[in-house]
Amino acid sequence: MTAPAPSPAYAPGRAAWTSARLTILAAGSLLALACAAPADDAQSSSAEDSATVDVQPINDLPNPYERIEPWARLPDGVESWPAVTGVEQGPDGNLYVFYRCFENSCLGRPEDPIVKFDMDGVPLASWGAGMFMYPHGFHVDFEDNVWATDADGENGIGHQVFKFSPSGDLLMTLGEAGVAGEGPDHFNQPTDVFVAPDGSFFVSDGHGQGNNRVVKFAPDGTYLMEWGRPGSEPGEFTTPHALHMDSQGRLFVGDRGNNRIQIFTQEGVFLDEWRQFGRPSGIYITPGDEIYVADSESWGPDNPGWKKGIRIGDARTGEVRYFIEDIESMVDPHSGAEAVGVDSEGNVYGGVVRRRMLEKHVPVGR
Repeated sequence: MTAPAPSPAYAPGRAAWTSARLTILAAGSLLALACAAPADDAQSSSAEDSATVDVQPINDLPNPYERIEPWARLPDGVESWPAVTGVEQGPDGNLYVFYRCFENSCLGRPEDPIVKFDMDGVPLASWGAGMFMYPHGFHVDFEDNVWATDADGENGIGHQVFKFSPSGDLLMTLGEAGVAGEGPDHFNQPTDVFVAPDGSFFVSDGHGQGNNRVVKFAPDGTYLMEWGRPGSEPGEFTTPHALHMDSQGRLFVGDRGNNRIQIFTQEGVFLDEWRQFGRPSGIYITPGDEIYVADSESWGPDNPGWKKGIRIGDARTGEVRYFIEDIESMVDPHSGAEAVGVDSEGNVYGGVVRRRMLEKHVPVGR
């Protein structure tokens, strides 16, 4: 279900948030930039330089949703919500949730960090105990396969990407357990994963340190290519935190440390940068190109003036239409929803890490 038509919408001119380096192509007036890598001796700009781009905070928009929390019944033996880092509905109609056990880590914990719920919030199955240290990125692909990343490593666990069947069977593992690294066979704090319609998939790699890159793999896990390095220029990243894809096949990367979304072709060609959705921790794009961006970190020096919450808009134009404000937006740093998912009925789910909960937002009047 699509939320009610916006009134008013926030739709500033594209030039308000795109780089002056971009070139306007005549065909379709698409903003694009050649993705040639800078010379090896070029010095990257800092995240602080990137954050000085003048974009006015977008906080005052309608919120056509009612918040429901708590929602869903926890599995047996789990007494309270851990930090929720992923939530998506699968093609099978069930809701899959990824969380970080307790003490913000699954290392040595007995809980299963992946839980499948029906849409009434009843747990159906769970798995993954003993496999993760720091559950982070999460995605359910078009075949109902469940993907998850482990964004830290210790004691022979972590720095890996896993693919499971919808019943929890392990189908693929990438990366060396507990070993951070570079190149095609290792990750250093992989943050998210997304599967394209052709079965190829992308991994964002680097949570506050490490490789700061996006890696592309063939459907069977064969390494194909990568792009990115630390910095704030187009094609550079400071904590690439989230991935999703629109109906055109453009890859959206939540470049959280730089307070922007970067948009690429599937071959890594830079197309655009958007700052109007805040400091992106999570991204979800529906088949109809509605984009939902979870901002859990705009507080104090991190994106000054912006409030935390979920901004909703049009992935085709970049228009921001709605804002579900975090209930403690200007009080607690980094308290809001970090993960975001949307079901087939238009309900919005927020996975909250710091306050440890799963929020459900239902369109008002339904």
